[in-house]
Amino acid sequence: MKRHPTLTISSLLSILLFSFHWADEVARGFEPGTLSAVGGLLILAVWLCATLVFGDRRVGLIIVLLGAILASGVPVLHMTGRGLTGGRIPPNSTGAFFWVWTNIALGASGMLSLVLSVRALWSLRRSSDSQGARPRL
Repeated sequence: MKRHPTLTISSLLSILLFSFHWADEVARGFEPGTLSAVGGLLILAVWLCATLVFGDRRVGLIIVLLGAILASGVPVLHMTGRGLTGGRIPPNSTGAFFWVWTNIALGASGMLSLVLSVRALWSLRRSSDSQGARPRL
């Protein structure tokens, strides 16, 4: 994303926080650390590729937008239950602070990425509209 360095940084931060959060859930036994995790790895790989390789293209920005929506939804999904994940994490347990912090930071970076990717898509649309209006020489 040569034209959008802030979006690149916020998307990479969301990817990093998402991987921390996922690893913490696997370590706590909330998610299986089995071969079924290949789907999650594929999602992270596509999101990373969209951020670093296809960032100036519409398809890359759309994938980053989808990743930002997912990242923004993680804290909402986790925090709507009764307590921390429905009471599965005792509030004063070891690592509870890190788990909650990654939720909050992931949501914030996801929302920033969401706003920046919509803005980048909008500016890409405006630039293609203005180029189409120019007479060709």
